[in-house]
Amino acid sequence: QVHLVESGGGLVQAGDSLRLSCAASGRTFSSYAMGWFRQAPGKDRRFVATINWSDGSTSYADSVKGRFTISRDNAKNTVYLQMNSLKPEDTAVYYCAAKTSGTVYFYPRGYDYWGQGTQVTVSS
Repeated sequence: QVHLVESGGGLVQAGDSLRLSCAASGRTFSSYAMGWFRQAPGKDRRFVATINWSDGSTSYADSVKGRFTISRDNAKNTVYLQMNSLKPEDTAVYYCAAKTSGTVYFYPRGYDYWGQGTQVTVSS
């Protein structure tokens, strides 16, 4: 089991920044990639960014490229999502996820463990 706890969400204004954190515990060695997803009210959970634990390679959704940065601290088993230039359409619950197998990176079904989510609200 991998246990994930997100933090760092909140209410901000458009143009502001936030940094989300995801602390992993348990059998963390079993995961080789981490992802951030978000879910707005009435919408499906959608891919935001992913990072490989070992080499730090990353991928982003087009909607956040150039504004969001995913990073990791292997020593702390923690993944971060730095969000800059936030827009009202970024408002959602943000979830951290751990991937232990397979090649599906951009859909929720590719991930095996999930955090409880943290709310991000961006006002205009």
